[in-house]
Amino acid sequence: MLLDQKRSTLALLALAISAFAIGTTEFISVGLLPLIADDLHIPLTTAGLTVTLYALGVTFGAPILTSLTTAISRKTLLLIIMIVFILGNSLAAAADGITVLLIARVISALSHGLFMSIASTIAADLVPEDRKASAIAIMFTGLTVATVTGVPLGTFLGQQLGWRAAFIAIIAIGLIALIGNLFLVPATGLRKGTRTSLREQVKLVTNGRLLLAFAITALGYGGTFVVFTYLSPLLHEISGFKENTVAVILLVYGIAIAIGNVIGGKAANRKPMNALFYMFAVQAVVLFVLTFTAPYKVAALLTIFFMGLLAFMNVPGLQVHVVTLADRYAPSARDVASALNIAAFNAGIAIGAYLGGIVTDHMGLIHTTWVGAIMVLSAVFLTAWSRTLEKKDETLLQSEAA
Repeated sequence: MLLDQKRSTLALLALAISAFAIGTTEFISVGLLPLIADDLHIPLTTAGLTVTLYALGVTFGAPILTSLTTAISRKTLLLIIMIVFILGNSLAAAADGITVLLIARVISALSHGLFMSIASTIAADLVPEDRKASAIAIMFTGLTVATVTGVPLGTFLGQQLGWRAAFIAIIAIGLIALIGNLFLVPATGLRKGTRTSLREQVKLVTNGRLLLAFAITALGYGGTFVVFTYLSPLLHEISGFKENTVAVILLVYGIAIAIGNVIGGKAANRKPMNALFYMFAVQAVVLFVLTFTAPYKVAALLTIFFMGLLAFMNVPGLQVHVVTLADRYAPSARDVASALNIAAFNAGIAIGAYLGGIVTDHMGLIHTTWVGAIMVLSAVFLTAWSRTLEKKDETLLQSEAA
């Protein structure tokens, strides 16, 4: 049952606050990598594992935990998620070595995966059919605002007071998010979790159309992270910006992401596959261009702004596409389909971050740009294929209706 507009807006606000807390902790490592590496006396690419393992924690945790928690009410589950999130970041703040830090990151990632999988479906169910992509975009705005303010401020805080101070600040945000969920998310009016049979889950992971959608998500979204994971050292070492300036550039990058997210939500409301095709094509071009503009400060800034503009623009469209396919091929497994797509997002981040580390070690930071572009370009071809299949489906339905 849909809530009235005021209540749905408050519920979306609570989800966005939680997404802000989670988004800050997900990407905070990007700004803190050099600080963590220096403090723990480890290579930069080893510190990069804080991004890779976090993403893997979300990848495997999202679908498994979503399946195991279907009997728990959505509000109770949201509160549990935020408590686990706070505990994970507390452990990170107290970590005195890379092993403990990586364990803490995985714990935080488990709460992230579960939150994003259920929050997307809750957001979509709070509004009418023609506003679903926009509702998901509002929820994901928490992530984009985290990139706009949380990551740059966390980076600046880490530079001034040490990287652990950034995690202490994240704990405080998590507590605010916990209170927000407690008072703003209604206990009633939210769809209960649906227990998905093993047969339905098998349908999801063996359906060619859904597998194609998950591959598009992983490659199209993840390609940017080949570059983004190592953006701080790239800006410092290749573009020649001072370390303190990097936090400001991350702020500009985040603003671009916020703008792109809103555009992406509106563009994907009607024909998500058409929108996604052009988004990925332009992003691939931008990443290729960055290969040549990175050594020049002004040109690098302009290119990175457009990279940010497109980085999250595809998220609402990808999520709506997967939920639509799930409704068509495995309707009782909608939550799990959403969770698997969240897993695909983070599999892309893990692949991109790991690939970026390999490229940085063996080829150099500048080469992360065109390697990321190739990864996104592969998503362009898969999206074109998927779009062709969608058109065939539409033609078939029209002929059957006639």
